[in-house]
Order: sequence, then structure tokens, then C-alpha cells
Amino acid sequence: MASPMSSLILSRRDLDFLLYEWLAAETLNQRQRFADHNRETFDAVLDLCQQLATEQFAPHNKKSDEHEPQFDGERVSIIPEVAQALKAFSESGLLAAGQDYELGGMQLPCVIEKAGFAWFKGANVSTSAYPFLTIGNANTLLKCGSPEQIHQYVKPMLAGRFFGTMCLSEPQAGSSLSDITTRADPDESGAYRLRGNKMWISGGEHELSENIVHLVLAKVPGEDGKLIPGVKGISLFIVPKYLVHADGSLGERNDVVLAGLNHKMGYRGTTNCLLNFGEGKYQPAGKPGAIGYLVGSLHQGLAAMFNMMNEARIGVGLGAVMLGYTGYLHALDYARNRPQGRHAANKDAAQPQVAIIEHTDVKRMLLAQKAYVEGGLALILYCARLVDEEKTAEDILIREQATLLLDILTPIAKSWPSQWCLEANNLAIQVHGGYGYTREYAVEQFYRDNRLNPIHEGTHGIQGLDLLGRKVVMRKGEAFRLLSQRVRDTIARASGLPQSGALSQRWERLEQVTAELHATGDLNLTLANASVYLEAFGHLVMGWIWLEQALAAQAMTRGDTDFYAGKQQACLWFFACEIPKVDAQLDLLASLDTTSLNMQDRWF
Repeated sequence: MASPMSSLILSRRDLDFLLYEWLAAETLNQRQRFADHNRETFDAVLDLCQQLATEQFAPHNKKSDEHEPQFDGERVSIIPEVAQALKAFSESGLLAAGQDYELGGMQLPCVIEKAGFAWFKGANVSTSAYPFLTIGNANTLLKCGSPEQIHQYVKPMLAGRFFGTMCLSEPQAGSSLSDITTRADPDESGAYRLRGNKMWISGGEHELSENIVHLVLAKVPGEDGKLIPGVKGISLFIVPKYLVHADGSLGERNDVVLAGLNHKMGYRGTTNCLLNFGEGKYQPAGKPGAIGYLVGSLHQGLAAMFNMMNEARIGVGLGAVMLGYTGYLHALDYARNRPQGRHAANKDAAQPQVAIIEHTDVKRMLLAQKAYVEGGLALILYCARLVDEEKTAEDILIREQATLLLDILTPIAKSWPSQWCLEANNLAIQVHGGYGYTREYAVEQFYRDNRLNPIHEGTHGIQGLDLLGRKVVMRKGEAFRLLSQRVRDTIARASGLPQSGALSQRWERLEQVTAELHATGDLNLTLANASVYLEAFGHLVMGWIWLEQALAAQAMTRGDTDFYAGKQQACLWFFACEIPKVDAQLDLLASLDTTSLNMQDRWF
């Protein structure tokens, strides 16, 4: 087994702890779907992911940042290492890792699949975006598409021949999808002709694959020829870059073109595009208009796309965790090898300098990073384990409970790592001192790359509105009650730990404040501080996750004592330094503060 510090991408020892000593992933092979697997096959997949990520993805991470994709008006140019890495990824079969054998898949549990994919997110988040968008696209079509669509588009995507995108936002409509204006008119062929513009489309144009399968939200006009207002008029369409014949061969170029690339602060290796649909540059079947094929039912496009959006939100959380994680390991390695200064009580300049990891403030910054990234990874893998329960548990009640828990935890899984693992990157720069602010060291790029994650797939504010406005009251609060029961079960098992009382008291307060917020009768007032609610809720969820890890570490009585002591210390740090922050947030929420709500435009 690799030693914990043999990689600067991810600690394999931590991964093994989370998978096998906490989440009991090995027991999943008792289920029919995973019966061909065991610890040995799981480890083989993780070994493969570590090797591919280390050898094919990590080496060009800095190069793809320094030489971002360029558009000359006709073609996009991307450094060749990206295509080489993606070819290796596709040939490994990992695109179909979680799929049925009939689709060329490995039928891996989701928790193992996500654990393996963590390596790629940490090694090179930009290059990894292409296959992971493709996987999300394919999963959406597997749920909502027709057998013909699965044959024509999903199978080539899982084989790595086609890549996929999701096309939601428009220049005038980012998170406000009800205001999209891309139009889909029925065509005499039975397909649709799309016209409009889509903005911020990751992987929207390249030559890394034979074809690009765009999943596009658009509105089909009503009988009066006008677009239906709101989300009720939205439908979902497959719009391929090249049309696909029934035999799978590629046809003519579709009428979707790149208008320009967005130049980003970080995450530069992924093309981020403004796409024009139906402008007439290409005229498939002899006329302008991008040919699109309806996915699922008419006017049910947003519900279908939410399959991909929710998967992407957890994927964003994983990416945020891994950028924070690799930054932490870089900072830890630097701190162990950088001599500077002496202990505060030692004023003798003739004495040798100590490694900066000996300084208490550096330990503080490293402990914070450890708590953020190891806690964040645990949360994401817990959610992945819930997916396995949702899909394969024999008891229907367990499946239903897993769905409810995923619903309420998704805003947390997306937003908490995006905020706090970004802070881990901030601290990693600080540990490096002046060197950390230079491009010669990797940590400044990790920060820039991670700064996107609080924005895309629903901003921090959107997640707060979703959690407080929808998820905690969905099905009359059933999801919130179920999560509360899980938290209380952990608290009861941890009754011997002082942290259990601290979490119990604050979780009860969270429930009270939630009820008070929803008793106002004024939705604007209820949601006025939704982002504060999101942060408080997220921190308490993370307290629960750390209590779970501490219990798992405590149960291990033999060997690896330093590793388990590190887990216990990170839990102590989180409860000493982070959990108390929630008190002020809950006080603010309970006061029904209207300071931000009442602020007027003209007062700024």
C-alpha cells in the first residue's frame, strides 16, 4: 500500500480509511449488482486511477494553465497532452466504470467510482472536466432518453468516441433559467430546429473527440407562436455537433458554432464557450437551424436536466475538495522541508533553524486545511454511498431514505467544499509565504482553479435558497427530520466524546431556527439570510461528519496510531475552532435580521 505522503494529489491511506473503515464499501459486494467485485478489484481500480492521474493528467496541469485553449475564428487549439490523457482515460474503460456490463461498464459501486475519480480532479481539474461532463450527459440520457438515443449517443460517449456537454445558461439568463430564450421549432422531419445562444458552456467546442453531444434547454413555442413564460415551457434536446446516422456513422455538420471563448481566472484548460445555435453558418438538410432531438416529454426539460445538474453539483463539490486536498498536501510537504526560524522560547540564533511545521501557527493552518479537505472528501463519499443505497438496497425504505438524504445534502455537498476547500487553498498559499504567491509553485494555480467552484452549477446564494426555501420543508420536512435522526444517532454513539454535546445543542438550535424562519409568513424575510443559513447548516453537517470519522478512528485499536491520532486531532480542532462560529450565525437568523433585505440601491 502506498504511504500517506507518497502522492501530492491525494492520501491513499485516507481514502482507504473512508471507504473501508468508515463506509464499509467492501460489504457492497454482497449485493447482486456488485457480486463480481471484492476489496481486491476495488483496490485495482483505485490503483489504476492513481497511476493514470499521476502519469497522464498531473504532468500537464501547469502547461494547460499557461497555454489555455485558443480560437482563431475557425478552430480551437488545445495543447496535445490533453488529448493524450483523455485517450488513456477512455481506453481504460473508466468512462463506463459505474455502468451495466451491457453498456461496456464495470458495474462499480458509485462510492468506488467517485473515490477513483477524485484522483483525476486533484491531478488536473481542467482536463478531467471533459470526461466527467460526458459521464453526466450519458447518465441523463440513460434515465430520460429513448433506446435509439442511448444507442446513437450514449454508447459512443461511454466508449470515448463522443464527448458531452450541458447547455443551460444564456448571456441574459444565468441561474434564471425561466428567462431563457433559445427556441425550438418543430421540423417536418419530426426533429426540432433550435435557434439561440448559450453561454458558459464547458467543453462546448474542441477536436478531442469525433463528436460533441450537447444537451440543450430550449423552449418550444405555444400555439400562438410565442415562447411559454417560465420553466413550464422548457424542453430538453440532443443537439450533436455532427449529425449521426442510424448506423452510427457521422453525417453533416449541425448548425451550432463557437462564437468565442471565455478567458477565465483559473480552470483555464477547459474550453468555456459562447455557442450560437441556428445562425445559419451550417445548413443541415439544406436549411439553417440546429437540428435537435427531444429528450423525454415535451415541457419536462428542466426536470430531466436536473438529473445532470444534481450529479454535477456533487461533482463540483468533489472538484473543490480535491483542489483543496492537493493544495494541502503541497503545503504539508513544503512545511516539512522548509527550515525557517526557531521556537518562540529559543532566542539563540546560533541554534539551527527548525522546519516551519514546528511553528504553532503553521500547525494551525495545516490543521485547518486537514479538517476542511478530509471532512469535505468524507461528505462527498458519504453522498456517493447514498447513491449506492438508492440504487441497490434490497429494502425499499432504505432506498427512499437515501433519496431524501441526497436531496437535502446536495446543496451542502456542492457549497461547503466550494467555500472551505477554497479557504484551504488560501491557507496553502500562506504556508508557502512569498513563494506561494509565485507561479513557480503550484498552490497559486489551485486557488485560481478552485475559485470557480462557488459559482458554477448554482452559486452559493442559489444553494442557500434551495436548502432553506425547498429542501428543509420538502415533503413536510421529512428529509430534514431524517437527517436530524442520522445526526442524533451519531451523537448517541459518541456520547463519551465531549464534541457530542456541542453538536447536539447546536443541531437542536438549528431545528428551532428553521421553524422560526418558516413561521414568518413572509418568504422574502424567511430567505433574507439564506446564505448564512447554508453556512451554519453546512458547518453542523461537517461537525457530524467529523464525529463519524472520530468514532471510526477510535474503533481502530491496533497499528497506524499516528494516522488515527491525526483524525482525532482534526475533529478536536474543528469543534474548537469552527463549530463555535455557528452560534453567531444562528443568533443572526433567529433575530430575523433585515439589514441586507432593507438596503436600497440608491444607498450604495
